[in-house]
Amino acid sequence: MASADDTFTPLFDGETLAGWHAVPRLPVARAPGAPQPDSTSDAYVRASQTTGSWTVEEGAIVGRQNPPGCGYGGYLLSDGVYGDMELSFEAKPDWPADTGVLVRASTLGSQGYQILLDHRRSGNIGGVYGNGIGGFHGIAFTLDAETDGEGRPTGLRLEDPASSLEPMTPDKPALLDYAATGEQFLSVWQWDDWNEFRIRVEGEIPRITVHINGRKISEVDAATLRHPSYDAGAVRELLGAKGHIAFEVHDNDPGMGDARWGPNAACRWRNIRIREL
Repeated sequence: MASADDTFTPLFDGETLAGWHAVPRLPVARAPGAPQPDSTSDAYVRASQTTGSWTVEEGAIVGRQNPPGCGYGGYLLSDGVYGDMELSFEAKPDWPADTGVLVRASTLGSQGYQILLDHRRSGNIGGVYGNGIGGFHGIAFTLDAETDGEGRPTGLRLEDPASSLEPMTPDKPALLDYAATGEQFLSVWQWDDWNEFRIRVEGEIPRITVHINGRKISEVDAATLRHPSYDAGAVRELLGAKGHIAFEVHDNDPGMGDARWGPNAACRWRNIRIREL
């Protein structure tokens, strides 16, 4: 699916994890200057003991919880750090799998601008979330699965806002300078198949633009974004002008349990390429 373009440089050789390293998915403060999590808590200690499982299978990076169903995730970070860039990759998530890719990520992985790939109930794909940088949630729709007569997922549909686990409040789409509708997203998304993401990140406090399968899904200007817990200057000081690329395997939580990440779920990434601007 990925279009040939010799101006992009591969970040994944298709055979090994050379150029990448795994880190735990540790709790972090919601925003710079906010209270730090208790590093002696049971949840923090347990999270620190796994980085998830990251393997290469059939030419793709595959991320899983380790051990499967443990409820704790991890990040796979690029060894290199990048500022202004276009990032292209293909992803194929199971259902449910709550994942995403962070840009300008810190060495912890848990801090950065996350392009969402929340392939689960009440999730969003293609929006932008402020991981450890204010918790802003720039999305314009939420999703659920279509199911067959035996309850097996067969595709995506738009979620009824009245039944969402994460309410679709007006402040969320208001964060975006551009937002495709849920119907426009569904018109290009390919269920149980590979989907191409192209993410452009440009500016010291970046403008982030997300395309999926050639369709523009979202755009946000982090320099002008207004949210009660987001301070653009403090985030710039925390993250710097360059950061890692981080793929995510999410934790489970008491509210959603394995509806957030299925016991044997995985997400797959391939054709990971970058063009520095």
